[in-house]
Amino acid sequence: MFKKSLIAVAAASMLTLTACGGTGSAAGNAGSDKITMGFAQVGAESGWRTANTKSVQESAKKAGIDLKFSDAQQKQENQIKAIRSYIQQKVDVIAFSPVVESGWDTVLKEAKTAKIPVILTDRAVDSSDKTLYKTFLGSDFVEEGKKAGAWLVEDSKAASDTVNIVEIQGTTGSAPANDRKEGFEEAIKANPKLKIIASQSGDFTRSGGKQVMEAFLKNNPDIDVVFAHNDDEGLGAIEAIEAAGKVPGKDIKIVTIDAVKDGMTALSNGKINYIVECSPMLGDQLMDLAKKVIAGETVPERVVTEETTFTQEQAKQVLASRPY
Repeated sequence: MFKKSLIAVAAASMLTLTACGGTGSAAGNAGSDKITMGFAQVGAESGWRTANTKSVQESAKKAGIDLKFSDAQQKQENQIKAIRSYIQQKVDVIAFSPVVESGWDTVLKEAKTAKIPVILTDRAVDSSDKTLYKTFLGSDFVEEGKKAGAWLVEDSKAASDTVNIVEIQGTTGSAPANDRKEGFEEAIKANPKLKIIASQSGDFTRSGGKQVMEAFLKNNPDIDVVFAHNDDEGLGAIEAIEAAGKVPGKDIKIVTIDAVKDGMTALSNGKINYIVECSPMLGDQLMDLAKKVIAGETVPERVVTEETTFTQEQAKQVLASRPY
């Protein structure tokens, strides 16, 4: 380490305290006026994820946090490799959005041993050891599924026959896929006429949604509703429905989750019937939590983002002002 005068050390310490928003500082931050965060992103599988990445990167810059970013390309092994690299680099804090829920204990214990705090963003892990991470920032995916199901229950009140639903799930084993499915199924129990006749993963991608929907249409001629775990899958399903000569939003109703610009455009155009919001704009909250954690402040174990829902008419009103 380069030798510094006592005045320089004192100045750097003051800058560190200011950046952290408190009176404490992690050992890895000594002698530096910046917090270093290692962020392991899921990938770039959807419009939501792209917006989420942009939010994290822009917020880090605004907060004066040095961000080391990696794209796991939707592979857990890539995320684990990135986290271990951050541990070796002795970053101040690690944040990541887990590809799947299981299989994280080993690497999280390594981070804990290295005294590097971990923040989960967007997605949770299923570890029973809650000391392996400081907090989880993200949406309530079960509630999102319930909101989607509740709309369909209300919309199908007048149905005299069985309402056949096909479900395009998110990435197998991921928290949003597991929880949205759970919440949706719980909600539609209120109407016994609602029946899920097929369910398959589209991996949260538009191409996956199209491919799955093509298979659904081929094997199930009488489909009334599509429940897609995100907008991109729903947009892919629209392509397949139109290619089959049917009208999305009318012949087959579509309910999705996310509310990204492309999804909201399709909603305002009548091709999607209802969208439950899942905001990707987590950057500012993440940087605030990181500063508090580094400063030794107590943070909530769970921070839930506030979100809403959109009908076709509501989408028309807000579409022009959507930031993502």
